[in-house]
Amino acid sequence: MNQLKDQIKHGTWAELKDDAMFIREQVFIGEQSIAPADEWDEQDPISLHFVIYQEGQAIATARLLNDNSVGRVAVLKAYRGQGLGQLIMQSIIEKAQQEKRTELHLSAQVHALEFYRALGFEQQGEVYLDCNIPHIDMNLTL
Repeated sequence: MNQLKDQIKHGTWAELKDDAMFIREQVFIGEQSIAPADEWDEQDPISLHFVIYQEGQAIATARLLNDNSVGRVAVLKAYRGQGLGQLIMQSIIEKAQQEKRTELHLSAQVHALEFYRALGFEQQGEVYLDCNIPHIDMNLTL
């Protein structure tokens, strides 16, 4: 896993767009049937994007918004269960701490609640639907 840490890149949408789009198209649009109009938004060009590479292939992505929101966390199906989601989230948390941010928040798909809890996020509020998928808000104090 340490060798993968060296393969995490963060940068602008212009720098990582092709790789982040590829992963998000597979996971959110393909697997979860989210409409493309709901997947792509005005936050992409102004967010900090993270991508994990393995042997040159983009396999996981996420983004950190200016308002301290984490979103679009996705791992290609063939690479799940290897700790990549945790690795990319830890990279985002570290970057947020370096930038002296005081908190992070996200809208978690309910099936991922335990994943985010293990990273220290705490549930806020009630379950709601986003793109017909149950979500819940979560916060992490840094």
